[in-house]
Order: sequence, then structure tokens, then C-alpha cells
Amino acid sequence: MTYASPRAAVLAGIGSWTPPGVLTNAQLASRLDTSDEWIRSRTGIESRHRVTAGTSTSDLAVEAGRRALKSAGSDAVDAVVLATSTPDELCPATAPSVASRLGLGRVAAFDVSAVCAGFVYGLGTAAGLIAAGVAERVLLIGAEAFTSLVDPDDRTTAAIFGDGAGAVVLRAGRPDEPGAITSLVLGSDGGGRELLHVPAGGARLRVPAEGESRFLQLRGREIFRHAVRHMGASCREAVARAGWELSDVDRLVAHQANARITAALGGALGIPLERAASNIARVGNTAAASVPLLLDEDNADGSLTPGQRVLITAFGGGLAWGAATLVWPSLDSVGGPDPSGGPHVHDITDITAKES
Repeated sequence: MTYASPRAAVLAGIGSWTPPGVLTNAQLASRLDTSDEWIRSRTGIESRHRVTAGTSTSDLAVEAGRRALKSAGSDAVDAVVLATSTPDELCPATAPSVASRLGLGRVAAFDVSAVCAGFVYGLGTAAGLIAAGVAERVLLIGAEAFTSLVDPDDRTTAAIFGDGAGAVVLRAGRPDEPGAITSLVLGSDGGGRELLHVPAGGARLRVPAEGESRFLQLRGREIFRHAVRHMGASCREAVARAGWELSDVDRLVAHQANARITAALGGALGIPLERAASNIARVGNTAAASVPLLLDEDNADGSLTPGQRVLITAFGGGLAWGAATLVWPSLDSVGGPDPSGGPHVHDITDITAKES
């Protein structure tokens, strides 16, 4: 599916938030059969943020949303779209609660579920609301308490995933102005559902049966290959629809699943790794929060500057994937997303793309 419209969705504000709790590789290694070197060499991750008891996805979403609204200079929006795979409850959706807590009134509010591709799918949803004239301004949030889906005793998934939230405000505007989403490509393949899924807890299997699990199941090697292939194809299509060449891309902002996936994707697209944004070392894989978290960090520290051509892409369970392009606008930063004050890491040139 592709998106194009004379009434464009334009980026007008940005913000993010990560919970203060940090789990380091050393802490994982103290109780699991793993090591800091094993985790870093295979994923590029050194630490990850995680929620503690009493903190939920909506708490993260509210803080990120508040910052994005402040960045935009207005809390007037017509809709709230929350991309998440970890809603506070199975029913109702979490977005109405987030909108209420932000004091946004009785605006339209709903969740979008596309796992790690959720934010890009949310971009498509928000852009569609704006293109149709349903909304003039949309608050789009990607928020995840993803560690709630992870078996703490599984060294593979426990090492990969973290929690956090990122948000953007989109307004109606012209397709030729900075910040406009100039192209958007979405795709899926339900035949790969079992490569990344939580078997139990839904309507198909409410309570885990013998041999089933309520925790995330991940087949990493196959996900690696699908991610590089599908993100690569969607990136090429999005760039072509924007009228660009891949050599025109100033900043590649890819979902932070694994540093080697980003390296392999950059190699496949011919985009030098110094142009690829990365914060996976510090936050891990935050699923639907990954892309907006990274965009906010890059904007805050000046890695993203007005006029740069930005290519966004993500891949997740479903299988689902997508890509989008825009020219970066001038956006106010309201402070770093990391309450612990940890460093931002953007250089992944030392990560090998070789799969082991």
C-alpha cells in the first residue's frame, strides 16, 4: 500500500521518554548464561530501560506526548493515535486514557498494533486522517512496556528488548514544505506470523496450554533476513516515490532491532553507516517506540538538522514493514528523553553485518 496526497501531514513537534530503570548487560550476565561481550557482539546493545511495578505503557505515552505537544507549541489536536503492542489492558484501547490524561478533551483516540512497525503504520494512519480532512492535527505516539512480554529467564529476548515512548505532532500542510511526509510505503506478510509472536493471551489461546507460552517467541535468524529484505525494498520504493536517489539520503533512521540489521540494511542500500542513526546501545529494541525515540534524540543533539533528507523504515511482527521520507524541519527540543542522563550513541560503524 502506498500513500500520496496533495494535503500532507507535516511534522510539527517531537518528544520522547524512557523510564529511569536501567538493566545493564553485566546485570543480565550475573543471573543468565550470557556475557556483556556475547550480547554486544550479536546485538550492539549495552543496556536497556525498563518499567518497574506500577508503571505502564500509558505512563510512558503520556510523558512523551506531553513533550511533543510542548515542542509543537500547542496542545490542540483532533486525534491521538497510539502505536503499541503492550496496551495497558486488552480492552479498552489505551489511547483514550492517554488523551484524557493529557487534557485533550473528547478527541478521537485509538490504538494501532503493528509491533515494531507500529510507528510507521501510525504515520500512515495519521496522514490518512489529515488527508481526508478528518483531522487538522494529530498526536502520534509509539509507546511500549515491551519487557512485560519478555521471559526474564530467556537470555536472547531479555537481552534485546527495552521500554520507552516517542511522540510526534503532525499538522495539515503542503507536500512541498519541510516536515511533510513526502512518501509512505507499507506492507505485510501474515505467513510469517510465527517468526515473532506471543502464542497465548489472545482470543485464539487465552490461557497457555501445555508447551505454549505467554512470552514473546522470536526466531532471530529468519527475522534478520526478512527485515533486511523488506525494509530494503520499502526504502527503495519510498525514495523513488519521493523523487530522490538513495545517494540523496542524509539520514537513515531505521527501527533499532539489532545493530547488525541496521548495518546490513545500510550496506544493501549503499548508504554509508555514518549516515545511519543509532541509539540501540543504550535503549535496546523498544518496538513501536524505537523510531520516534531515535528521531527525538537525533533532533535534540543536532544529528538531525533542518533541510536534511530523512529516510525512516521499520520492520516487525505480523510480519509488517514500512518506510517514509521527509525533509527535516526546524523543531524545538524540550530536553533529552533519558531521565538518567545517559549518553546518546549514534555511531555503529564498528558493528559487523555478518550474521552468526
